[in-house]
Amino acid sequence: MSNQKKGKSDFLVQGSILAAASLISRIIGLIYRIPMTNTIGNAGNSYYSSAYEIYNILLLISAYSLPTAVSKLVSVRIARGQRKNAYRIVKGALLLACCTGLAASLILYFGAEALTELFRSPLSIYALKVLAPTVFVVAVLGVLRGFFQGLGTMMPSAFSQILEQIVNAVVSVVAAILLYGYGARIGAVLGDAEKYGSAYGAAGGTLGTNLGALAALLFIGLLFLGYKRVFRSRMARDVSDKTESYGTIIKILLLTIIPVLLSTTIYNISAIIDLGIYKNVAVAQGYDIDLLDDWWGIFTGKYKTIINIPIAIASAMATSCVPNLTAAYASRKKKAVRHQINVSIRFIMVIAFPCMVGVAVLASPILQLLYHDSSETSAKILCYGSIAILFYTLSTLSNGLLQGINRLREPVKNAAIALVLHIACLLVLMYGLDLNIYAVVYSNAFFSFCMCVLNAHSLKKYSGYRQEKLKTFVIPCFSSAVMGVAVYYSYHLLQNWLQRNAISTVAAIAAGILVYAVMMLLLRGLGEEEIRKFPKGAALVRGLKRLHLLR
Repeated sequence: MSNQKKGKSDFLVQGSILAAASLISRIIGLIYRIPMTNTIGNAGNSYYSSAYEIYNILLLISAYSLPTAVSKLVSVRIARGQRKNAYRIVKGALLLACCTGLAASLILYFGAEALTELFRSPLSIYALKVLAPTVFVVAVLGVLRGFFQGLGTMMPSAFSQILEQIVNAVVSVVAAILLYGYGARIGAVLGDAEKYGSAYGAAGGTLGTNLGALAALLFIGLLFLGYKRVFRSRMARDVSDKTESYGTIIKILLLTIIPVLLSTTIYNISAIIDLGIYKNVAVAQGYDIDLLDDWWGIFTGKYKTIINIPIAIASAMATSCVPNLTAAYASRKKKAVRHQINVSIRFIMVIAFPCMVGVAVLASPILQLLYHDSSETSAKILCYGSIAILFYTLSTLSNGLLQGINRLREPVKNAAIALVLHIACLLVLMYGLDLNIYAVVYSNAFFSFCMCVLNAHSLKKYSGYRQEKLKTFVIPCFSSAVMGVAVYYSYHLLQNWLQRNAISTVAAIAAGILVYAVMMLLLRGLGEEEIRKFPKGAALVRGLKRLHLLR
């Protein structure tokens, strides 16, 4: 009985585990990108991100949807008591991952020159070639992560994610420094030491991605081998008379993967489309390519790194929702389905609103603190683009919710519509208003906004879910606005007094967290039952009651 309860542990707790791991990983990513950016510069960030966007498309096509598909299929078979078929799903998925991952890696390596020329970033070729083997590693890694997620535990994925990012961080910084110097020496002979130093330094950054994924695969692979003996003993008690053939399994995997693949590809392809349109249109408008690389490096290396921290929580929550939501939906437990959707969205909004406001208010101080960057362009990009935090967190989560209720085509359709509108918006802003990099910032926010609206309509249509608005949107929004005022004045008062940006920024963030938490509690935006579901929730409740902030 206790095992059953453990297997059916609250999805919010599991989501919190994976969300915490994703948040830690993003923070590590943010920290290591600081010395790496300071080494390779904005131009190096541009080469790094251009290579990464190209790599990401091949990764999406070959491997990205495997964890969700394996998690979903394993979860269903475990719920039915078909452990043998669940294990066969894993073996079939591993075979598929090896084939698609190897093919994608070969395409990336041997097609690197043509791909980087297409996106007007020829010096990204070194980084792209280093990234090529990573696709194969990540494909296999994704299957094993999906298996454990399908069993209802996020711990292996969480630990492997943190390990991956730690190795990534160490190797990326060290390799970037070493290869920057090597590239600079080559560039000195070729007549441009800075460019080649940045290009080779970017390749060092991608080496960290490669070895980080390999370390995570070794960790979770050993865990899988150790658990396999336990799982086989449980398979021996499997009395189901239906054994799925590997041909059937591959077919089921493909039928499950393709809708998710189309959705995630369309959803994420906007980044590489932005790169292609931005570079080619701006060059046609007469902008200097070095200036474009500098702006693109700010957008991808600084702006995206910062806003991706809260978005990571939504991604983790979406991943954890799928198996549990699928099980509730398959059992026709409509009330449970709506409850889980409601709790997920509220959880995300409680985080997204203050993150958005905090980043907007402290855009310049944060950039100065992290990157010693006081330029007006960088601050404007981060401030104006902060609205995307709200829309991307909600749209990322709602994609996972729709997949969880077996409406796999809806995110595909919605993403396709949003992508067309996004491209139209980008072209108008670039051609019509000549906004350059700001056109990319605004059109990205517009894309995620369209996804939010379309996904909300689909959730209401297929689950009957009606979003509660006061506690989900109004109270977090108002609390964040009050927090924003407190953060603004606390920062400027401290900065005028101390003239120390680091101290003023950290103190303003701490004040903002405190003000936001108090406002949420005073306005009843969070209740005791919800706080208890957070990590260390019981201790939080006791402390808040002592302070008379919770009744």
